[in-house]
Amino acid sequence: MAAGIVLLTLGSLLCALRGASAAGAKISTSPEVTSGSNVIISCNISETPTPIKGNYWMKGETRLDSNETALDFTSYMIPKVDYETSGEYHCVFDTMPLSKATVYVKVAPHVVPYKKTEHGNEGDSITLACKCNSYPPVTQWTWYKMVDQVPQPVANGTEERFYIRSNGTRTDLRVVSLDLEKDPGIYVCNATNEMGEGSAEVTLKVRSRLAALWPFLGIVAEVLVLVTIIFIYEKRRKPNEIPEDDDDGGSAPLKGNTANNMDKNVRQRNAN
Repeated sequence: MAAGIVLLTLGSLLCALRGASAAGAKISTSPEVTSGSNVIISCNISETPTPIKGNYWMKGETRLDSNETALDFTSYMIPKVDYETSGEYHCVFDTMPLSKATVYVKVAPHVVPYKKTEHGNEGDSITLACKCNSYPPVTQWTWYKMVDQVPQPVANGTEERFYIRSNGTRTDLRVVSLDLEKDPGIYVCNATNEMGEGSAEVTLKVRSRLAALWPFLGIVAEVLVLVTIIFIYEKRRKPNEIPEDDDDGGSAPLKGNTANNMDKNVRQRNAN
């Protein structure tokens, strides 16, 4: 039992020493980046705890291809600084344990709507949403509605129908019980971070409750018109198809019978 405690204590001390050694490494980084093309970021390490076996760059969970010119120096080129390339870049040196530092690439918010146009039915609820994947994260989201080309702020809980939920990368504006007269229009989601602002527009269209019935009513109207046309046609056609009777109520003699009677009369006369 005592031996186990001793080994555990030695292991803890070893880990502490390694951590201290890693903390003792000094890494110099290039300044944070906010704009430019073909921008080179770099790191230089000194006083490493153990020999350096190599180095590389990371952005999130992605390992980047970098130009390794020396074990204690590494650089990476960013073709263009924009919302896609913004973020935290980590230079990693393969020591025991790993030594790393961070270079920040910052831009103003790049805001896009999930849908440019949203359609809702009168009385229903709908959610308008915008996102921002640029770095640094958004610190404040604000919603506006354009009224006569003037932005009017939409506050959380307004009229107990508008509810806003936001985080560093997304904002949602939920509208409850859509009003056909008040709610349609252009809504603007605005994002702010330490580098500036960005915004996007979402158009909301509200349909009447009867909108879903219009196709059905159209079909019914077409059927009624067709039935009316058939009825009028039949009513006009029937009188012309009724045969006219003789004045004495008898049927008209057949043409073939008349000819036979005439032949008989002629024969009787010749015989006499």
